Amino acid sequence: QVQLVESGGGLVQAGESLRLSCAASGTVFSIHTIAWYRQAPGKQRELVAAARLDGSTNYADSVKGRFTISRDNDKNTMYLQMNNLKPEDTAIYYCNEGVIVTTRSSSHRYLEVWGQGTLVTVSS
Repeated sequence: QVQLVESGGGLVQAGESLRLSCAASGTVFSIHTIAWYRQAPGKQRELVAAARLDGSTNYADSVKGRFTISRDNDKNTMYLQMNNLKPEDTAIYYCNEGVIVTTRSSSHRYLEVWGQGTLVTVSS
């Protein structure tokens, strides 16, 4: 069973930085996408950053130039480096992976796995 566990959230002041971590456990055949989403109070969940198997990345316009998504495959952990944080970045942040797993019958199946979320609060 594949699981993701986030950490690194907290309360910071505007202009400060935070690095979120998302540790993966379980066995996968391959990882196709990694991503971070966020959900602010009263708003829908939105994509913050994503990276794909071909190395391409995309970011929400609101975080371009401030946030960076990465993954350390040796540590099986993805990160979201967040610099120059703003009050509008306040939200629960969720990590997400699109993976291929091998089933008991030795076939392959695509799964989307979510972490439990970590709260980031930015004060002005």
